[in-house]
Amino acid sequence: MGIPSEMRDAWSNRRNSFVIPSPSEDQKITNARNCTQEGVRAGVKAASIACVVTAVPTLVGCRVLPWAKANLNYTAQALIISAASIAAYFITADKTILECARRNTPYQK
Repeated sequence: MGIPSEMRDAWSNRRNSFVIPSPSEDQKITNARNCTQEGVRAGVKAASIACVVTAVPTLVGCRVLPWAKANLNYTAQALIISAASIAAYFITADKTILECARRNTPYQK
């Protein structure tokens, strides 16, 4: 049970391709990696801010407001907070990656 030797050799030799990548391809790969890392950093910052901004009113509201106290259990509170954090992460990461890609695209008028 395992990977057959022919398949394993094909996958291991796949890196040693006979096609030599151009330096511009290496630069594109580096730019893509940097854009992704920049997007992740911005997304994490936005998600942490959104978590705090939504957690405080949600938790205070569930302690003070009678309707929220009666209808929002711990799962609902966690869902509200995590939904806001996830949305902030993906929206910010997407916008940051697209902005970085536009910045790195050579555009000539």
